[in-house]
Order: sequence, then C-alpha cells, then structure tokens
Amino acid sequence: MLDLLRQPWPWYVAGPLIGLTVPALLLIGNKALGISSSLRHVCAACVPAGIPFLTYNWRAELWNLFFVLGIGIGGFVGYQLMGHADTIAISPETVRDLKAQMGLTDFSGLLPKELFALENLSNWKGWVFLVLGGFLVGFGTRYAGGCTSGHAISGLSNLQWVSLVAVIAFFVGGLLMTWVFYPLMF
Repeated sequence: MLDLLRQPWPWYVAGPLIGLTVPALLLIGNKALGISSSLRHVCAACVPAGIPFLTYNWRAELWNLFFVLGIGIGGFVGYQLMGHADTIAISPETVRDLKAQMGLTDFSGLLPKELFALENLSNWKGWVFLVLGGFLVGFGTRYAGGCTSGHAISGLSNLQWVSLVAVIAFFVGGLLMTWVFYPLMF
C-alpha cells in the first residue's frame, strides 16, 4: 500500500477523485471546498477587534479549519513516514534555464536555497520575492474571491461565471508574466 502512495498518481485517477470531492461536499454538507478562506476564519477567531470584515459566525466554518489542519498534519506525516527525495527531479532544460537566467546553482534539497533562504531577506531581491510576492499573492487571492485552485476546481464545477473569468485571468496573467515581464526583470 505504501508503494502506491509513494509514487505520483496518474491524472485520470487523481483528477476525478478531486473532482468528486466538490459535489460530495455540496451534497453531504452544503459546503464549498476552499482553502484560502480559512485565513479569514483564523483571523476572525484570533483577532476579536470588532473589524467588520472579521465579525461573523466563524464557528459555522470550523470544519474548514479542521480540513486545513488535516492537510498540514497529513503533509507532515507523509513527509516523515514516506521520506522524501534528496533533490527534486526537474528537467535538464529547466536547470539550464534557471542557471542562465537567474544564476541558481544549488539544486539540492526541496527548494533552491538562493531564492528561499532567510539570508535572502538582507537584499532587495529577497524582499521582492518573499515579502512583496507573498503579500501580492495574499491580496490577489482575497481580491479575486479565492485562489487559483479554488476557482478552477470548486467554482467551475459549480458553474460560477466569476470563476471562469478568474481562471482565464490567471492563465493570461501567468503567460504574460512568464513570457513578457519575467524576461525583462532578469
């Protein structure tokens, strides 16, 4: 059984399992699958400052907090029990491009240390990547009413027009960043 869990599942197995979770949640508990809203629930529970945005019955969404906690615990348990690769398997073309365009040299571990080390907060590029980038992702998630996977999985399966517009915008934004802005920055 562990051998089955240690390897990536094909898209035709994992996709339908994820896809069937959305209607199951809707039919069983009238709940929408989503992760990014859980940050609002945590803030509403921990910051009782009378902020109108955080003044609501967050206890009704307690299941979502347990869901997110389960994701974290599951990730930790999976990492501890099933181990991990010493390095991430990425294509030689990607390694070549990262070396040429960004000057990355250390591909050991799970993340490139040149980008994701605490020492990077001592220069402007590190602040842009870690702090400003994190803020923009968080702001964009809230402004768009959910994250990319929330709109693509839950929103589209519920036939929400706003999710279709959001998913198209995510793809267009990703393409523009990858092919236009990113080459100008580096």
